[in-house]
Amino acid sequence: MQAFADLYRALDETNATREKVAAMEAYFRQAPPEDAAWAVHFLVGRRLKRLVPTAELRQWVLDATGMPAWLLEETYATVGDLAETLALLLDSELPPPSVAGHPLHHWVERRLLVLRELPAAERQRRVTQWWAELPTDGRFVLNKMLTGAFRVGVSRQLVVRALSGVSGLERATIAHRLMGRWQPDAAFFRGLLDPAAQGEDASRPYPFFLASPLDAVPEERLGAATDWLAEWKWDGIRGQLLRRAGDCYLWSRGEDLMEGRFPELEQAAQRLPDGVVLDGEILAWGGDRPLPFRQLQRRIGRQNPSVRLLREAPVIFQAYDLLELDGTDIRSRPLEQRREALGRLLRGTDDVLRLSPMLTAGSWKELARRRDAARALGTEGLMLKRLGSPYRVGRPRGDWWKWKLDPLTIDAVMLYAQPGHGRRSNLYTDYTFGVWNGELLVPVAKAYSGLDNAEIQELDRWIRANTVERFGPVRSVRAAQVFELAFEGIGESPRHKSGLALRFPRINRWRRDLAVGEADTLEQVRALLP
Repeated sequence: MQAFADLYRALDETNATREKVAAMEAYFRQAPPEDAAWAVHFLVGRRLKRLVPTAELRQWVLDATGMPAWLLEETYATVGDLAETLALLLDSELPPPSVAGHPLHHWVERRLLVLRELPAAERQRRVTQWWAELPTDGRFVLNKMLTGAFRVGVSRQLVVRALSGVSGLERATIAHRLMGRWQPDAAFFRGLLDPAAQGEDASRPYPFFLASPLDAVPEERLGAATDWLAEWKWDGIRGQLLRRAGDCYLWSRGEDLMEGRFPELEQAAQRLPDGVVLDGEILAWGGDRPLPFRQLQRRIGRQNPSVRLLREAPVIFQAYDLLELDGTDIRSRPLEQRREALGRLLRGTDDVLRLSPMLTAGSWKELARRRDAARALGTEGLMLKRLGSPYRVGRPRGDWWKWKLDPLTIDAVMLYAQPGHGRRSNLYTDYTFGVWNGELLVPVAKAYSGLDNAEIQELDRWIRANTVERFGPVRSVRAAQVFELAFEGIGESPRHKSGLALRFPRINRWRRDLAVGEADTLEQVRALLP
């Protein structure tokens, strides 16, 4: 456990990519495989289902320290990380650790995973005892695992780089072996690094190829338009549909195996030949166009959707790439060959499995005109893919670009602010904005990104000086600051006070040139509804 705590501290204390990779390589070279497997589990973003309610952890620390609850909450608001707050508050109450440390796999398998089955009093007894066994940094990592909020500032790609450096295997091989279902044990870790490992799990998807945003005029960066495949950028759930070994598997980009959530897709996949993997988009669909994303959201968490829901929010799989054919990985073939094979494969299939249409054009100007129609068709813009490109791993720049429409914008007034988390826990960085509805300002969106550090500091000082009321960590402020908000889409929502929900809102600029009365009205915002 202490070795993993040392790794966590090393990763947390540097922003240098090489140092992070070097620290992970050093850990993986010396850690026992049963510990290294759990380290990989946590570092790639997997987590234990919450073992202890955070309310219990808070109360146990109050019981151990005797401090009032308000002081713990004030400390948390300053530190910004609950696991770290609890570890630090216990420092003054607990003696130096006197018990020899257990390895990481022992902590997880023999201690943590059994907590869910225990009554609260026994959980408290054990966790309090464990806190006493560990130094501060070990206690911090323990709290991270207990709360399930395990973030350490490394991406999956950095973990892949480190494992590739230790094993000598290609990064693509490591990335593929980390996909899908696996158990963090010694056998898994040995197989992960074994050059001769065979017998891949039939349910395992491929690592996704991700596009980069196009931030330049296409003809200046991409050359001739005829060298590129263009298609609509669909606003759904990216997924891979697998037909292998007589079974079907549907994976999201977030590595969620969506069994039972989209039964019509699983049934349609049964009609595909064995040894096929499709890459595409799950879309709620009605008539000849996608339904609003909120209809798809109704399906995401339902394991067994009702007949009514299946009727009200039908889905399709819009396929745009073929990664495996006849059980052979064909990702290295040029895109035009993969698309040709995909077209043959889906020819004559039903309306549930569809080929994403290709948009042909002889010039970028012509494609720009097609792109202008995207929002009316319920899409976000265009995808541009180099015809000769293989299917890569991650987000390497050059072959796949997303040429999105310019975002929608409104001018809104700041109404509320609250502190951020982590390194921004001492600053007010999360904001609520409103627009005019008659004589009143009604909340329409929350946003926390888009300002630079100097603007955040300036706005934080203004918020503190212009607070009207406090509601716990939230402050209402004087209606005086107008901001331009950018967002990707808008829909009606009975769950919001304004009756509207904005997709991916962020701050575009601080409108110091506008008076509050010049902010947009709810009627103007509603006019943006498709």
